[in-house]
Amino acid sequence: MTSQRKLGAFALAALMLLALAPDADAQRRRARRTPAPPPPPAVAQHVTIMDGATGAILLCEDCNTPVPPASMAKLMTVLIALERLQAGQLTLDTQFTMTDELWSRYRGGGAGSTMFIPARASVSVRDLLQGTIVVSANDGAALLATGIAGSEENFVQIMNRRAQELGLRTAHFRNAAGLDDEAQRISTADLARLARHIILTYPEFYRTYAQRQFTFNNITQNNRNPLLGAYPGADGVKTGHTDDSGFGLVGSAVQNGQRRIIVFNGLPSMAARNTEAQRLMRSAFNDFAISEIASAGAQVGEAQVRLGSRRTVPLIAQNTISIGGPRGVQEGLTAHIVYDGPLHPPIAEGRGWRVS
Repeated sequence: MTSQRKLGAFALAALMLLALAPDADAQRRRARRTPAPPPPPAVAQHVTIMDGATGAILLCEDCNTPVPPASMAKLMTVLIALERLQAGQLTLDTQFTMTDELWSRYRGGGAGSTMFIPARASVSVRDLLQGTIVVSANDGAALLATGIAGSEENFVQIMNRRAQELGLRTAHFRNAAGLDDEAQRISTADLARLARHIILTYPEFYRTYAQRQFTFNNITQNNRNPLLGAYPGADGVKTGHTDDSGFGLVGSAVQNGQRRIIVFNGLPSMAARNTEAQRLMRSAFNDFAISEIASAGAQVGEAQVRLGSRRTVPLIAQNTISIGGPRGVQEGLTAHIVYDGPLHPPIAEGRGWRVS
């Protein structure tokens, strides 16, 4: 090949390489136009999904660990007030007066959620309950507590005693409003049990938890529960947020005659809580089911008897036996009776044996 031809071939190859080479400026411009990938979705911590009818826990993700409840602690504050109303120790028209000390502690938005109770104002139990429930009013919860027990410290003792009576073993309260305190803790499973107790025991009053707005002192505020009006069948129950707890929720809804209760906390924002509340409630109904193994009073099997007049005795379910869990697991569910036997006489009707 002549030198001219070599030069021509080299020039052509160089032009082809230049044509194929990426334009650095164009690459940078495209990179600027391409949005960054979205952050991973926020996932709730300490999740409980409960069947409302049976109390069976359908999903437990670290649900037995005591966590800061924030304003979800107000469920216990309200319960104690409801029990006093039921016992006739209070009426909805009973008036409690805002003291100077309470007012200075909880006045304005700096003290968190508020119903803006004026100093030395007298407020009915009816309004205090609505403020505590609908707008999560810290001043309302504190005044309710001091009005009932004389001081918030006395009321906290009632809260803790009642929690133990209800079997809420992880619960320890330090204030009525749910303000951050390193010793104030309860698991999401126990919060679900507490919410279910209120729903079943006070069904008429429970409707207050679905109230969308509350007006007091000429100020109207909306219910903070993101499920109300957004998820079919949602009717309560309580939001919570502090620096320690993050954003959390106790939520409940009814669909096709079935109730589900969800509890979670630890989310970084209100928007994340709203999204997660919708996702978990959908999952509660779509992904989980309850199977009834035996109804109360039904014979579930027989137990062998040693040296008795009868060789066997029937085993009767004292309560309805239900098992909950993911739908796929439910389809292949089997049950077996296991007991320590044979039994020794005398055997009386109604005597219980531990079976599993």
